[in-house]
Amino acid sequence: MNIALFGYGKMGKMIEQIALNRNHTIVEKIDLDTTDIDYSKIDVAIDFSMPNAAFSNIKSCLEHNIPIICGTTGWLKDYDKAVSLCKEKNGAFIYASNYSLGVNLFFELNSHLAKMMKQLKEYNVSMEEIHHTQKLDAPSGTAITLAEGIIEETDYSGWQLDTAKENEIAITAKRIADVPGTHTVSYDSAVDSIEIKHTAHNREGFALGAVVAAEWIVGKKGVFTMKDVLNLS
Repeated sequence: MNIALFGYGKMGKMIEQIALNRNHTIVEKIDLDTTDIDYSKIDVAIDFSMPNAAFSNIKSCLEHNIPIICGTTGWLKDYDKAVSLCKEKNGAFIYASNYSLGVNLFFELNSHLAKMMKQLKEYNVSMEEIHHTQKLDAPSGTAITLAEGIIEETDYSGWQLDTAKENEIAITAKRIADVPGTHTVSYDSAVDSIEIKHTAHNREGFALGAVVAAEWIVGKKGVFTMKDVLNLS
C-alpha cells in the first residue's frame, strides 16, 4: 500500500517506521515546505500535521479521491465541512482524537460508566489530562472526546478548561516533559471517589492504530470512526 504522510514530525516518523515494518511504502512526506504532491501514486493518506493545516490537507485528499486518516487535533471547527465534502466527493475519511486501541476501549468504558452514574447526583465528574510540553492544544482531543462521551450519556451540558459552571465538566490540562498521554476521569462525592485512568507508556500505540485504520479504510466510502475500524459499534 502506498501511503502519504501529511506532517513529518515525531509522530509522522513513527508512523513511517511502523508502516514500513508492515510492508507498506511511503510515497510522499508532506511538511511545511512541501509544494508539489503527486496524488496519482497515493493509496491512502495519514495526517498528523498542524491544526491550521489539517482541513486543507483533508480537502486536498478528498478532492483527489484519496482516503485520509486524520489524527491532528485542534481543527474541529471545520469538522462538519470535512464530513460534507467527503459525502459530496463520495470519499473516505476517518478522524480520531486518539488512534490507540487501549484509548478507544477507554472511550467505551467511559461512556458506560457515565451511563451508570447519571442517576447519582451526589457525584461530580471532572477530568485531568497530562501531555508532553510540545503538545500545542489544550485540552487534548482525547479529553474532549471523553467529555463528549459523558455529556451524551448524562445531563452535563458542556465542558470548560480549568473552571466549570455547575452543569459543566472541568478539564485540567497539564504539560510535563516526556509524557505521552495520561487521561483520568473522576467522579467525586462527599463519601468516596470513583476513577478510571488510561496511561500511554509511549506513542507507538497511536501510530500503530493510525496505520491499522489506513489499512482498513482502503476501498471503502464514507465517514468512519475508530469504532468502525475496531468493530466496537
